[in-house]
Amino acid sequence: MPSHDYKGLCEQLKPLVRKVGTFIKKEVGKVREGEIETKGNNSLVSYVDKTAETMLVEHLSPLVAGAGFITEEETTEQSQADILWIIDPLDGTNNFLHGIPHFAVSVALSVHGEMMLSLVLEVNSGELFTATKGGGAHLNDSPIQVSSTARLSDSLISTGFPYEVDSVAPLIRTLGHMMRFGRGLRRMGSAALDLAYVACGRFDAYYETTLNPWDVAGGALLITEAGGVITDFGGTDNYIYGEQLIASNGHIHQEVLEVIQKNFRMS
Repeated sequence: MPSHDYKGLCEQLKPLVRKVGTFIKKEVGKVREGEIETKGNNSLVSYVDKTAETMLVEHLSPLVAGAGFITEEETTEQSQADILWIIDPLDGTNNFLHGIPHFAVSVALSVHGEMMLSLVLEVNSGELFTATKGGGAHLNDSPIQVSSTARLSDSLISTGFPYEVDSVAPLIRTLGHMMRFGRGLRRMGSAALDLAYVACGRFDAYYETTLNPWDVAGGALLITEAGGVITDFGGTDNYIYGEQLIASNGHIHQEVLEVIQKNFRMS
């Protein structure tokens, strides 16, 4: 697919993502205890996640020839194709199941390892964040950009807590630094929205470890197209599959990176 087609494809996907969001929103408060499965430590899934994913896969499958899928709930065969749809049908499942209105639908298209388009819908507010490679990032069709905050001491930082981790000590050390030397710290419960909020300037930076490709693929392109910087904890570009991620407005990226590397004892 030529690069100039991605913008049109993104437009084509907006009604689909909103339709899936409408389905999810209608199911708030309807999931019974017996309909919730435990995938791992504190990692939950329900029929809502699976149905939403099936809806997305069904409609995405015919759109791009040769495209495979990486999906959180594995309702379709997982692929290592050169062209991949990377989907999180309900990012923030714990929030959804507890009635906390902060969760999202996330869809991204990767071509030869490069993100070409992304859509992240905050289901409750209807805010739809979109980006295409070279086409900028948008919130409900209006252009967005990262903040201009120049110092960590003036920054609002977001993070997430991993479900499973060998040691909490590096996390606690990093949290302590951000609490002492930043303006504020937030843990919202949706990686896709954390990234979207950095892209539109609500957060100045976001970091997290033990992430999956579907957690970050939708938001990653938003960051770069909004003028921000995104790396793994080593400062390289292995953030989609490397499980660790720092996204920022660019101005404070080095400062955040140095804090994390010190506390995680990385070279």
